[in-house]
Amino acid sequence: MQQTRRRFLAATAGSAVLGTAGCLGNGGDSQSDGEDPIASLGCSIDERDPVDSLPTPTMGPDDAPVVVDAWEDFACPHCATFSLEILPQVESEYVADGVVQYRHHDFPLPVKEWWSWKGASAARAAQDEADDETFFAFAHTLFENQSTFGGDDTQASLSTLRDLANDAGLDGCSVAAAASRDRYRPLLESQRTDAVENRGFQGTPTVLVNGKQVPPRWEDLKSAIENAR
Repeated sequence: MQQTRRRFLAATAGSAVLGTAGCLGNGGDSQSDGEDPIASLGCSIDERDPVDSLPTPTMGPDDAPVVVDAWEDFACPHCATFSLEILPQVESEYVADGVVQYRHHDFPLPVKEWWSWKGASAARAAQDEADDETFFAFAHTLFENQSTFGGDDTQASLSTLRDLANDAGLDGCSVAAAASRDRYRPLLESQRTDAVENRGFQGTPTVLVNGKQVPPRWEDLKSAIENAR
């Protein structure tokens, strides 16, 4: 986990720009899981109750003058750009100084029927089994490896997921099982419903600064934070 966290904290983006266009759901590449593949990974994980509630993953102090909220889909390439290039700048320039509290929200559109849900479940398993710091570090790793999970080989994807979780200091079998078995699906469904029906969001990443939507580009985000602090 320490190595993954260091890579997360060290990520930089210079003046990277993410276009205002984001990801829109299509759900056209669903994969059939068939029988539970966890045992074939060499894992022995008992069935666990589904999870319908967890705290919002958060970094930064509760009394920060600026709150940045982001809704993301783990299969969305624009979300990967935001999380890998822009979020580290927000963390190093504003979260570390107590100016910003950053909050992650899941919004599986889905961009890819399989990974949009499984990736979010895997990241939430990291949060549930460890803490918010681990969630953000592991989410960063999942976005780094986003292209690995875009194919049709479910078993290979779960094997990779298990290995990445192990490398992050997590129980890889447990994380892979949570993803494969959709343990956090009730939570994710409720987050998606809130994003679509209550907030009217249509794509990812959707970013708000103190409740006001801003384009998910560094220049716009930085300006909004400076104006709100």
